[in-house]
Amino acid sequence: MRRQFDLLPEDEQLLNDYGLPWETVVDGSQWVLIHDFPTHEGYNHKTVIAAIRLKTGYPNTALDMVYFHPALARTDGRPIGATQAVQQIAGLSYQRWSRHRTAQNPWRPAIDSLGTHIVLIEDWLQREFEK
Repeated sequence: MRRQFDLLPEDEQLLNDYGLPWETVVDGSQWVLIHDFPTHEGYNHKTVIAAIRLKTGYPNTALDMVYFHPALARTDGRPIGATQAVQQIAGLSYQRWSRHRTAQNPWRPAIDSLGTHIVLIEDWLQREFEK
């Protein structure tokens, strides 16, 4: 696994404890790629690579969205909203899930982190089937 930049020690520990292979790559931005990321029953892939872009200023700057390779679709054929954009990262095409924090759930510097963002990603994958 590539380690093209260092994470904050607490983020590295979180990813190691999470138990999935991960890497850091620089491709226009700094990206954390989590391999074998579980999706949810009802998607066309049981696992994907989840890419999270670390914006300049993180952890004071909010993490936003997630990118999946390969692209996810629902097996029932229903479309998934706000997933049409594609991002190239390290030679692979990732599907962008345009999901954002809300005024009711803002980014909280010194509280939120890569770990809390991963929890949101897991929630986004599940909530797709609660509509």
